[in-house]
Amino acid sequence: MRALYFKEIKSFLSSIIGYIFILIYLIASGLFHWIISYNTNLLEGTEADLIPFFNLSPIIFLILIPAITMRSIAEERRTGTIELLFTRPISDLKILLAKYFAGVTLLVIALVPTIIYYISMYYLGSPVGVIDSGATFTSYLGLILMGAAFVAIGIFASSLTSSQIVAFILSMFLCWIFYDGLKLLGSFNLMGKFDFVVQYISLSFHYDAIKRGVVDTSDIIYFISIISLFIFAALTVIKTLKK
Repeated sequence: MRALYFKEIKSFLSSIIGYIFILIYLIASGLFHWIISYNTNLLEGTEADLIPFFNLSPIIFLILIPAITMRSIAEERRTGTIELLFTRPISDLKILLAKYFAGVTLLVIALVPTIIYYISMYYLGSPVGVIDSGATFTSYLGLILMGAAFVAIGIFASSLTSSQIVAFILSMFLCWIFYDGLKLLGSFNLMGKFDFVVQYISLSFHYDAIKRGVVDTSDIIYFISIISLFIFAALTVIKTLKK
């Protein structure tokens, strides 16, 4: 599994795909948070915090993460190399986990440079250091968990088809449904007591809870459950391909 994991990381960083993902994320984030005059601009806020950054990043991930996961299984199916993977002395689950952790690693690499946002707001605040450091780092944890869930959804979508474009569109749709669609549906008050249940199973419900600076065990369990659900759903699809 380790060898396959490093192979996936190398494939990201030896091709233009990984760098495009990182650059587009950092450029888009930099423009919206430091240059464009909009409610996401950190310099135009009334408080020294990174709330606009943590609100916008999942929206950017809705597009970028499906773009990096769309080829994870779909490309293997299209080229026929998935048959070679099946012949390796490694379980199907470990194959998926290697691809999954490689995607999450790329996500973390993209987030590391944004620490400069925290440092900037720390020193730009009046007084210096007024930013809520605890809430900031729990929000980073929430963002990583959110991105990790998107990666799992993307790998599942990629396992369903041999077309990268179809995998991208399906992944983006599923990510949106679980991130904001369910929460939006629950806000319409159409199902009475079940409205809260629908909102509760949305990613944004638990992400918003972590952003408030409180890391609840139930929120961590929720993200792990969503990730596990889609990894095992992808595993089920992979096993059907071997029959």
